[in-house]
Amino acid sequence: MIYTDIALGGVIAAVFFDLYGVKTALLTKSVFWTSYAIILPFQLITNWWLTSRNIVMYNPDAIIGRRLCGAPIEDLLFGFALVLSVMSLWIYWGRKGIGPRS
Repeated sequence: MIYTDIALGGVIAAVFFDLYGVKTALLTKSVFWTSYAIILPFQLITNWWLTSRNIVMYNPDAIIGRRLCGAPIEDLLFGFALVLSVMSLWIYWGRKGIGPRS
């Protein structure tokens, strides 16, 4: 399995988790897309910084080859899956009253 396959699997899993697992349906709400638009530039800057300094390197045989800000497109897929999953859990736990108490 290559990096691309894993990234696509992560997005698919995150979408199903959002829509059918915790049933938050964030993908259908503008608040998610607004939040993601705020987060995305910071992800791109971080990806550029890590890859331009060879802190993170990728095997060219394991990625599609397209890059954005120095990092493979697959990193955007992973970032999307991570943001969606975390925000879905945040809302789910908030509805359940799970979280730190004051």
